[in-house]
Amino acid sequence: MTAPTSPGDAHCPGTIYFDHNATTPAAPEVIEAMLPYLGAVYGNPSSGHRMGAIAARAVHEAREAVAHLLGATPEEICFTSGGTESNTLAIHGALGCCDRTHLITSTIEHPAVLATMRHLQSVGYDLTELPVNADGVIDPAALRAAIRPNETALVSIMWANNETGVIQPMAEIAAICAAAGVPLHTDGVQAVGKLPIDLNAQPGITFLSLAGHKLHGPKGIGALYMRSGSALEPCVRGGHQEQGVRAGTENVPGIVGLGVACRLAEKCLVEKTALIAALRDRFETVIVERIPDVVINSAHAERTPNTANLSFAGIAGSTALLLLDQEGIACSAGSACSTGQSTPSHVLRAMGLDDATARGSLRISFSRYTTSDEVDTLIEALERVIPKVRAMAGYTNPAAIRAYQEQLAE
Repeated sequence: MTAPTSPGDAHCPGTIYFDHNATTPAAPEVIEAMLPYLGAVYGNPSSGHRMGAIAARAVHEAREAVAHLLGATPEEICFTSGGTESNTLAIHGALGCCDRTHLITSTIEHPAVLATMRHLQSVGYDLTELPVNADGVIDPAALRAAIRPNETALVSIMWANNETGVIQPMAEIAAICAAAGVPLHTDGVQAVGKLPIDLNAQPGITFLSLAGHKLHGPKGIGALYMRSGSALEPCVRGGHQEQGVRAGTENVPGIVGLGVACRLAEKCLVEKTALIAALRDRFETVIVERIPDVVINSAHAERTPNTANLSFAGIAGSTALLLLDQEGIACSAGSACSTGQSTPSHVLRAMGLDDATARGSLRISFSRYTTSDEVDTLIEALERVIPKVRAMAGYTNPAAIRAYQEQLAE
């Protein structure tokens, strides 16, 4: 296979890509900016010579770009290997600086947070997992009630969900944590680059995680926002890099690529967000009109503009994925981290969907490179595939999905 030359080519030939919440193709500008640092400009940013200084300057400029996108200062940005490391560093690092033992998260977090929290619970920490409503939104009042003065060490609530796109009421959550004097970490991996974020105006947010490959940057690079004055114990010790919080020689090509991706994302927030949302909304409207017994999950909640999660009665999402792949369509049956597992999405189950409905769900995620023609092709493919999968399963009774529709309408 030849090397991709543009985001449109950055997948298998003939495939139309609708899985941008799993990963995005690197923007051409990102690849171009990284290339010198993969070749001739190979200095270590910690070195005292000219080549090291060039690399250090590139890292600094990227740090400024990430900070600007977030409404932060460069000193508040720590580069990591990605979203999972950022989440782990925030959680373990915050606990290393206090003697409190109570943690709060939600039932719909990414496995990078849930697995970490549940591991901590297994070694003696007290964990509260907040439930969500039928649209996947937590109740801020439940958070307020769950916080224990002088006991709660950290709250970790994701900004936007990777499966449904649902946006949590982060301003209210941050205000509650600030009033209680409890640090707040938010997994912002699915929010950064899709939503306007100004952390300077959200003083209750202590830590925020992001990943480069979710906003048309490279894989293997991410960042953790650490509010100035916050306490964080290093999880990787060694050198002085990243303000002493995360030791190790910096991934200069990845950092440069992340910086460019953040600059592009900031520009596209203004230019592209409404267009992406319009494509997503048209897709959902047409699918409901043309295919019977389908529900748009979290339709009544505020969502990221690029995400659609649909439950089709009488199908197995995994089977639909295989047939769609044969049609040249790439999408997801849920979180990329759970693809291939037989268990239904923990996010959809937490929202009240039964196992069969959760297993019959598809996640369609768009990007600024998605075209209207591609959406039309996806709609036509679903019109062919869904009846086939239903026929294979012997689907004849839509009662379950209609009952769920009535529940949502109440």
